[in-house]
Amino acid sequence: MAKCSGYAARMTTPYNFTHALCRAPAPSAVNGIRANGGPDPDFRGLLAEHETYVATLRDLGLSVDVLDPLDDFPDALFTEDVALTFPEGAILLRPGAPSRAGEVAHIREALAARHGRLLAMSGPGYADGGDILRLADRVIVGLSARTDRAGAEELAGLLCQLGYAAEIAETPPDVLHFKSGRGLIDEGTILAVPALANCPQFAGLEVVTTPPGEAPAANILRVRDTILVGDRWSATHALLGARGLAIRSLPTDHIAHIDAGLSCMSLRW
Repeated sequence: MAKCSGYAARMTTPYNFTHALCRAPAPSAVNGIRANGGPDPDFRGLLAEHETYVATLRDLGLSVDVLDPLDDFPDALFTEDVALTFPEGAILLRPGAPSRAGEVAHIREALAARHGRLLAMSGPGYADGGDILRLADRVIVGLSARTDRAGAEELAGLLCQLGYAAEIAETPPDVLHFKSGRGLIDEGTILAVPALANCPQFAGLEVVTTPPGEAPAANILRVRDTILVGDRWSATHALLGARGLAIRSLPTDHIAHIDAGLSCMSLRW
């Protein structure tokens, strides 16, 4: 774990959000990055899924701002990949996909207007927000094709400036982002695909594995007292519901065509 010299590591509840920042999909979003090819999503379907997502966040009590679409950047609706947001400030990241590098400049002003402190990675390393999992006592940064060790180490230093301790974890090569294979159920419990259940950084936490055939359901999003889950994952709904948790089912069929899920469509704090 990266030690924060001069700072006491914060203990927080990492899902008691009051604000979120989203970006409307541009028509070019149907050409978004995907690892394994496959058909393009339908733009109207993608837009409808995004609008449902935003409406759900608002219904759960968050103040949500939606930025204008950026047609030059097909993946720009996934705001979580280009920045991190906390009550104490925001951090501009350096996305690992070259086609996404220009998105950072387009979100800088919006973050500066909403956060009194704005830090930024300078490189040469890279880090995507989809590789960063915030826990109650620390932040885990997963190494992947989009986040390298130099970027993870620089980010750990910036997190320390905001008072957050950081750990660096390995992400298996068949998992796009660290959070593609795991999500936070509560302060002490992780939902993870079976291959990631023994992640050393989860020592001391309870790890619940996704049911057979429902690995994509691992990208859940906890917002206050409710967990957002893709609507196709009925066994995961039952698993979480049996724990007495409130579940909101959201459509993600079109978003999934471009390797995305629930957490990446907003910045939350």
